[in-house]
Amino acid sequence: MKALDVDAKNMPCPMPLLKLKQALNTIEKGDSVHLIATDPTSKRDIASYVALTSHQLSSDFIENEYHYFVIKG
Repeated sequence: MKALDVDAKNMPCPMPLLKLKQALNTIEKGDSVHLIATDPTSKRDIASYVALTSHQLSSDFIENEYHYFVIKG
């Protein structure tokens, strides 16, 4: 099982979502991506994108950073 860390801090919308999509394209089903972003609109963008896919999302907000954990479906 592979896990990628992606740093999208200080990147404006839509870059966190694009970085997530790029990372998902490099891994296999069941692998995960941990994306860190600071743009508040990333919360809406990433949740909307994952809702349209078979991926699983969990997220957290820690010290002014959004942490997204996405398992590729």
